[in-house]
Amino acid sequence: MFDKIEDFEIRYQELEAMLSDPAVISNQPEFRKLSREHADLDELVNAYRRYKKIITELDENQELLSDADMKEMAEEELERLESEKEELEAEIKILLLPKDPNDSKNVILEIRAGTGGDESALFAGDLFRMYSRFAEKNRWKVEMLSCSESERGGFKEVIAAIEGQDVFAKLKFESGTHRVQRVPETEAQGRIHTSACTVAIMAEAEDLDVEINPADLKIDVYRSSGAGGQHVNTTDSAVRITHLPTGTIVACQEERSQIKNRAKAMKVLKTRILDSIQQEQASKMAADRKQQVGSGDRSERIRTYNFPQGRMTDHRIGLTLYRLDAIMAGDIEEITDALRTHYQMEALKAQSEGT
Repeated sequence: MFDKIEDFEIRYQELEAMLSDPAVISNQPEFRKLSREHADLDELVNAYRRYKKIITELDENQELLSDADMKEMAEEELERLESEKEELEAEIKILLLPKDPNDSKNVILEIRAGTGGDESALFAGDLFRMYSRFAEKNRWKVEMLSCSESERGGFKEVIAAIEGQDVFAKLKFESGTHRVQRVPETEAQGRIHTSACTVAIMAEAEDLDVEINPADLKIDVYRSSGAGGQHVNTTDSAVRITHLPTGTIVACQEERSQIKNRAKAMKVLKTRILDSIQQEQASKMAADRKQQVGSGDRSERIRTYNFPQGRMTDHRIGLTLYRLDAIMAGDIEEITDALRTHYQMEALKAQSEGT
C-alpha cells in the first residue's frame, strides 16, 4: 500500500514543479488538467506525510522509554501517536479506493410523484425544496429544466440541473423511492396517509461522454401550456426530443426561446442516455445496484419521512433522525455523509475480500 503512495508522492512533486513552469501556466487547458490531477492527489499525499511524521515521532518516543525521567511522558505520547496512526491508516485506505469518475460532475435531478395522488405531488414539491435549500447551503446553482405542476400544488414531475463542486459525490445516494407518512390537509378524519416519490440523481453528461447522431433524433415543436404569462400559446417555443434508438423522450417548455428549450432538452437527453449506459455497466459488475431508482411503489423505499413523529429513517443504513423540520429545510449533510461513509466501508470490505 505504501509503495503505491510513494509513487503518488513523486508524481505530486512533479506536478508542483510543472504548475510553476511559465510555459505550463500560459497553456490554460494543460494547466487546468494538471491542476485537477494535483488536487486529486493533495489529500492523499498530505495524509501520507502526516503518517510518516507520526512514524518518526513513534521511533523517537520508543527511545525515551529507557530514560526513567521521561518514561511516563513517553508512554502517554506513544498512546496518542498510536491512536493517530490507526486513524490515518484508515483514512489512507479510503483515499486509495478507486475514485468514481462522476464525483466531480454536476447532476440532473429528477423527482416524480408516485403512489398517493395529490399528496405525492405535494411531497415531490417538498423534496425539490429540500434539495434546493441543500444546494444553497453548498453554494450550488439550481436551474429548473422542466416541470409538470399538480392542480393542488407540488409537482407531478420536476427536472433540474444542479451545478457546483462535488455535487454528484454528495447527492448520488439520494436516488431511489422516498416514502412520506403524514396527515394530508384535506383529510377530515386526521388519518395518516402514505405516499411515495422517486428521485433520480444522474451525473450530467458532457459532450465527450455521449455522442448522438442527429439522424437518430425526432424533434417536435409546439406551443407552451400552463403558467408563463402573455407569451404562452402564442409561439411554438416548447420542444420535445425523441431519441429513436432508445425511445427516450424529453420535453422542455420552461423558456420562451425555442433555442434555449432545445438546449435544455438535449442536456437532459444526453444525461439520461449516459445514465442508462452506466447503470447497465454497473449491473454487469455487481448484481445488487442498491441505489437504483424504483417504480414509485411504496414497498421499494430507501427512506421514510414520518411527519407525526418528526422522524426520518434511511432503511439502507438504519439511520434514524428525529429532526424532520430541519431535514426538510435542507439540513441533510449528516445523511449524505453517513451514506458516503457506509458505501466507502462496503467498498473497503469488498476490496479486502478480493485480495
